[in-house]
Amino acid sequence: MRSRLTRTSLTALAIVALTFSGTAKNAAGQQETVLYSFGSSGNDGQSPAVLTFDASGDIYGTTNLGGTYNAGTVFELQRATGGGWSEKVLHNFDTNGTDGFYPSVGLISDAAGNFYSTTQDGGFFGHGTVYEIGRKTDGAWVERILYSFGVGAEDGTDPQGSVILDSSGNLYGTTSGGGTDGHGTVFELTPKTGGLWSESILYNFGNNGDANLPLSGLVFDSSGNLYGSTYYGGAHNNGAVFELTPASGGGWTESVLYSFNPNGSEGIFPQAGLTIDSRGNLYGTTISGGADLTCYNGGTGTYGCGTVFELSWNTSGGWTETILNSFDNTEGAYPQVGMIFDPEGHLYGATSKGGASDKGVAFELVHQAGGNWTENVLYSFDGTDGSLPDGLTFDRAGHLCGTTAQGGEYGGGNVFKFTRLR
Repeated sequence: MRSRLTRTSLTALAIVALTFSGTAKNAAGQQETVLYSFGSSGNDGQSPAVLTFDASGDIYGTTNLGGTYNAGTVFELQRATGGGWSEKVLHNFDTNGTDGFYPSVGLISDAAGNFYSTTQDGGFFGHGTVYEIGRKTDGAWVERILYSFGVGAEDGTDPQGSVILDSSGNLYGTTSGGGTDGHGTVFELTPKTGGLWSESILYNFGNNGDANLPLSGLVFDSSGNLYGSTYYGGAHNNGAVFELTPASGGGWTESVLYSFNPNGSEGIFPQAGLTIDSRGNLYGTTISGGADLTCYNGGTGTYGCGTVFELSWNTSGGWTETILNSFDNTEGAYPQVGMIFDPEGHLYGATSKGGASDKGVAFELVHQAGGNWTENVLYSFDGTDGSLPDGLTFDRAGHLCGTTAQGGEYGGGNVFKFTRLR
């Protein structure tokens, strides 16, 4: 599961004062600018997830903890007069039995500027929600619960990943639990008249070599097929990558594309979601496994520091896994988040541990002639500038930005931007 801060008692705040923590240079070749440090007061959000930008460059995101009820927040960062950034809390999640709480993933937006995501807990049945954050006519933001999980004995429960939108405005995601076999589901939410939404279970994960325990969201390919990964399951119960294909008569068909094997060099336990390129190749990370066995995985032995992998379609009609990078602790360890591409085809990601201070790194993978990939550590976090980095994203100007779930000036994590040193 995602590592998060210890939950502590916090109280209310609606708009938090500006916090600007300056810049730090790193020997890895990046200058880090901390745009905002969480935890400056007892009721600020803490432990932010991956960011989203609007057309004007404002930053939106969620925090897993903090806020009025210590149940997490949705926040906006805007450029402040005179420089720096100021935070506004758009929503404080509540443990009141109807609202969701503990959001652990970021937001997606539709064409109208509404945001959507999940909470892993809360809702009417206590098993998580899908929610929407949108503006009212007076400019204020309001949250609306679109679906509460656990409505029946076979409904999905406890969504850990984000959602995606199709061109018709339907939402798709996964739940880590529930379903007919208790191993999680893939779901679709469809908007109905009157502002209501209905849920359809597209697939129930099972036993006997099937994928199970999805901890992340989904991606579409150009043909409308869905892809994702699961932490357990597959032929060796060390995780799997799966595909859901729309069936001609309705419904969806699942295929396990790849089962991770603990053979000493492959990755195991994919926790993050997948990235797809224009050719349909899939990219992801595993939190453990790989060629270097210097990382201890607790209790039963050494399993490696994690990997970045690629799955590509082969001429035999199956999928081939290629390990693009095996982490060795000094260059990062335990990647918990997925990858992103830049326009040149380089991959970027982060690891939760490892690096010069064992507080995590941001890294780049560069595709070389001949097909190999080279890892460059862009930045090693040291705790004062954040630790446990979450997913990376690019802002409207092409700067690499991200969050740390811990560390920083007040211990509640940071929002940061990198500038490459020339």
